[in-house]
Amino acid sequence: MQLYHRQQIESVATFNPHSLSVIENAFSALGRGEVTMPPVLSMAIHEHNGEVDVKTAHIKGAERFAIKVSPGFFDNPSIGLPSLNGLMVVFSASTGLVEAVLFDEGYLTDLRTALAGALSAKYCARDDANIVTVLGAGTQARLQVSALKLVREIDTVHVWARDNAQARQYKAEVEAELGVRVIPHQDVAQACQQADIIVTTTPAKQPILHWQDIPKGAHVTAMGSDSAEKRELDPHILHNADWVLVDRRAQSEVLGELKGLALSRCVEELGKTVASGRPIARSDEAVTVCDLTGTGVQDTAIANYVVSALHHAHGSGDAGAL
Repeated sequence: MQLYHRQQIESVATFNPHSLSVIENAFSALGRGEVTMPPVLSMAIHEHNGEVDVKTAHIKGAERFAIKVSPGFFDNPSIGLPSLNGLMVVFSASTGLVEAVLFDEGYLTDLRTALAGALSAKYCARDDANIVTVLGAGTQARLQVSALKLVREIDTVHVWARDNAQARQYKAEVEAELGVRVIPHQDVAQACQQADIIVTTTPAKQPILHWQDIPKGAHVTAMGSDSAEKRELDPHILHNADWVLVDRRAQSEVLGELKGLALSRCVEELGKTVASGRPIARSDEAVTVCDLTGTGVQDTAIANYVVSALHHAHGSGDAGAL
């Protein structure tokens, strides 16, 4: 069994068309019914504003499957630590033997989450979408824009965060890293006025985005709500949008933006749209929404990809044997 650390993992897993196709193929398999994926095991640690999620899945025909343990402790930035951490244990799908432990410190979760956001935009946003509004200024707020640049010609980013200093820091970092113009705002509605794509990236427990904030023709990717206590979208958005997609409906109804809602409308799973090979049939003025709660199939797909790449690049000699 091999132990790979974050630096090794980052050397083979980046934002590029190949990694995007890995996640796209995973969603396609999910949409075709070729994935076994149990419900998320989730545990809250209230006294430290923390939670732990365990996710897994098996993709038919895949060489390996992964079990991921993902802690999120949202007060950590105040003491200089990242909010997310964790690791993935990777097993042979034919023997059940452990092949590798990916001690990625949450990096692969960040990567596959942002790539799912890019897929959401690829299949739902207008082809000419180039202005993004990001609500939140943390890690995903940056990575979602990096991933979006794989599928759309993004040139301007509007950002809102509760902490104005974080929004200013976001502007400096994203402009330097991605070469896009970033405009901070102190008001969500103002930040969204010109948006073609809106991405919500917060652990909010009360809605931060409302129906009246969304311009005609915009696409919304909501990726912050992944537990029963969280909600980023006002329910009117789900009732009024022209299209509503989710990564997994059963999961969204428990952990995501569909929880507690009785929607009298069709809700499409992103995987089925991806499997069709065609973007949704939207009009230029339609408002579309995709709720991403994070799925085990993404974890297994990215882990399988990384282990194959590490074995090819390093062999067993550069990893720590356990």
